[in-house]
Amino acid sequence: MEQTSNVNQEAESSQAQHDGAKSPQNLRTGEFKNVGEAERYSSILGGLGLILAGLSRRGIGAVALGALGAALIQRGVTGHCSLYSGMGVNGTRTERETEKERSGVPDNVGIKLERSVVINRPREELFAFWRYFPNLTRAMKHVERIDLLNEKRSHWVIQTPRGRRIEWDAVVINEHPNEMIAWESLPGAKIENAGTVRFDPEPHGEGTVVTVKLEYNPPGGLFGRLGATLLGEKAGKEIEEDLNQLKNLMESGELVEKQG
Repeated sequence: MEQTSNVNQEAESSQAQHDGAKSPQNLRTGEFKNVGEAERYSSILGGLGLILAGLSRRGIGAVALGALGAALIQRGVTGHCSLYSGMGVNGTRTERETEKERSGVPDNVGIKLERSVVINRPREELFAFWRYFPNLTRAMKHVERIDLLNEKRSHWVIQTPRGRRIEWDAVVINEHPNEMIAWESLPGAKIENAGTVRFDPEPHGEGTVVTVKLEYNPPGGLFGRLGATLLGEKAGKEIEEDLNQLKNLMESGELVEKQG
């Protein structure tokens, strides 16, 4: 029995050594793939974007963007992320489960933006306009189409500044008539997002304060979020431009007339 036990142990040891050539612990050269396919493509695209953004700047900021862009491209090409390895994360194993089961934005990982504008129109009017989501295509330049699926759900199609089309389904998770609307993306969204818009009376009675809070989780995992943080000022500026466009059109009466 002891001899048999020794043989089994030797066989197990030999098999372990064979498997060890494929184990994450022994793959220290970046061969172990722990980044999912979609995240790899997003990393490459994000890396190129950061390098291009760095070329338009000078100094330490340009170097930082270039270095982060190069790291993202390497991550996408090899499919390996050293940071993921250190954290015990395997994106190839959980990617499909995540897309199917997760809605909105995971806690503490999204990029958060908040912008406000005062519009000299009653909040009841502004709430009604916003709540019919297809209206937003008139004021938001990157929103190509919004299809209503039912009372709560809608399908969004946007065009990114680089001409890429992104689509997702969203659901209204909370609303108070004439006061606020809250929504989140449904499982499977390439860019997980959630947000609220509030309609508060202006303290001096001069219209309505419209406040948009947006949270989104860009593709590319942790590196994608770092890149989005560096470029977040641009996203915030686009929200400001959309809100100002909404203000101009609502106060001019153009959107009110079309809605009616």
